[in-house]
Amino acid sequence: MKTHKTRVALLVGGPSNEHEASLASGKVVHANLHPAKYDVVPLVISRTGEWTVDVADLPGFVDVAFIAMHGEYGEDGTVQELLKEINLPYTGSDHLASALGMNKILSSRLFRAHGMNTPKSLILRGHELSNLDLDSVDLPAVVKPSNRGSSVGVGLARTASELKNMMDRALSYSSSILVEEYIPGRELTCSVIDDGLGNAFPLPVMQVSRGYTNRPLVNTSPPAISSEEAGMAQAVALRAHQLVGASGLSSLDMILGEDGNLYVLEIDTIPVMAEMSPFTQAAIAHGLTLPELFDRIIEAAFIRHDSIKSR
Repeated sequence: MKTHKTRVALLVGGPSNEHEASLASGKVVHANLHPAKYDVVPLVISRTGEWTVDVADLPGFVDVAFIAMHGEYGEDGTVQELLKEINLPYTGSDHLASALGMNKILSSRLFRAHGMNTPKSLILRGHELSNLDLDSVDLPAVVKPSNRGSSVGVGLARTASELKNMMDRALSYSSSILVEEYIPGRELTCSVIDDGLGNAFPLPVMQVSRGYTNRPLVNTSPPAISSEEAGMAQAVALRAHQLVGASGLSSLDMILGEDGNLYVLEIDTIPVMAEMSPFTQAAIAHGLTLPELFDRIIEAAFIRHDSIKSR
């Protein structure tokens, strides 16, 4: 039996375009980890990837790392690999599932292979743009980097001129990009949490409204959809979580098209945890307090780590 409070290294920041979003997530996590149960050590990784401590020293003064980092470095498997090497339990998915979830090309192929609908897409590298006939691309189209967080470098192109500008912009973030068909409909997000052993369940579906220039979150609310549509979205989110091999938590972005079909956009293995984010709002709608939610995420980290050690 533990004789001390659980010591948590709260990892935030990092060399990502979602640095500020990570700080916002970390602030909410820190405020909701009960001080009677946890000693929290905030660690802000710099925009150049520098740590304020030696990573190898972490097991000497913390019991677990809570990863509240988004985008590259924090969500692509990099920090997970570092923590695996020092044998420190950490929240969320392992490095392989994280890398797969972050790679929109590979994860979309995986989802399609298992019968899920995804938008039709064109995959391009920078050197291929000069040979692309812009007039051959059906517009409007959504342009996004292939391996960045869901909010970074994404735009909706309605004209050939906008398409070229948005492709150049997306390529400034990634060496390859996706040009996806625009699916009219309602954008939904369904989050999943599990116990670290694969026993997972979906949270209530949330609807989001975004602006496509920088994709800021405008509104999060329970969607005006039927129980059958909500159940379908939850089933797809749960299946996506399992296919990627996610652990602890994930969120799946989808479009409920005007044609009645559900289209999978992308999965986040570390969804934003700010107060009004779809993830935290879904947990509250489910009946969890934020302290209870973060308790579960930490408990799942210990359970998964113990199960790996016993193999």
